Amino acid sequence: MLKVGIVMDPIQNIKPHKDSSFAMLLEAQRRGHELVYMQPEDLYLKNGQAYAITSALKVWDRPKDEQFFGFGQSLDVPLNTLDIILIRQDPPFTNDYLYSTHILEQAEAEGVLVVNKPQTLRDANEKLFASWFPQCIPPTLVTANADKLRTFIQDHQDTILKPLDAMGGASIFRVKQDDPNISVIIETMTDHGKHHIMAQTFLPEIAQGDKRILIINGQPIDYTLARIPAKGETRGNIAAGGSGVGMAITDRERWLCEQIAPTLKAKGLYFVGLDVIGDYITEINVTSPTCIRELDSQFQLNIAGLLFDSLEAQIHLNRA
Repeated sequence: MLKVGIVMDPIQNIKPHKDSSFAMLLEAQRRGHELVYMQPEDLYLKNGQAYAITSALKVWDRPKDEQFFGFGQSLDVPLNTLDIILIRQDPPFTNDYLYSTHILEQAEAEGVLVVNKPQTLRDANEKLFASWFPQCIPPTLVTANADKLRTFIQDHQDTILKPLDAMGGASIFRVKQDDPNISVIIETMTDHGKHHIMAQTFLPEIAQGDKRILIINGQPIDYTLARIPAKGETRGNIAAGGSGVGMAITDRERWLCEQIAPTLKAKGLYFVGLDVIGDYITEINVTSPTCIRELDSQFQLNIAGLLFDSLEAQIHLNRA
């Protein structure tokens, strides 16, 4: 039996039927592991050692309107008494998120397997990280400069603009070269040239879905969830009203995964959500990737089981 901690946003606010963190908790409990629950604000350092105010946790695979979790004893514990800590806090990546990764990195230094690796969560911005694999991305520009953004829009004619620190499709704009609002959109998004944003050429394949590929320790799951935009919508994100349709991974998508897999493994990214539109990667999600429950239900999979197979193997390797 292992002691598995999870750092997540308030569990009472999740939708258990579609929450990937909840799928991980169910699988860990099914394997007989002890669950320990923490919120980010429960983490603390004392004389250089990582601690947390924790609660014992039980979970049940039930609807949200029924009791699907229960807390046991609350204890202050050194984090090095845990075997695994799952970081499942949602973005945005604020200063408080940053401080959490520093505390959890101290726990990692004390022998805990922290997933995903705290340093990499700081290094791998989910929008920017894909640019480290230029062969895999569409034409992309990251800048705070309005003139460069206007030139990119004119060159590519149909463009997506997005902030670097949002999630769920928030604050994403589609602009065409003749859009009369280009200047005000750029001014608003960059705060008059103070903040970098990303511009990417619009990919019409979004009509067939913004695909989410889940990757466990460098290996992609054989099925993807194509998030189809709602009528009249550009964004495929489920949070933006898209619908999820499962389908088999393609050869091109496997090739994209192969391009990034060695880097993911080297950086301690055990669980990653790759966003693909058409032939290109648009984002690499490392903080709290979702879509486990949807793929499990459509294809009778146990993705959290594959994740824990990998984590348990790493624990045994570390102890050997």
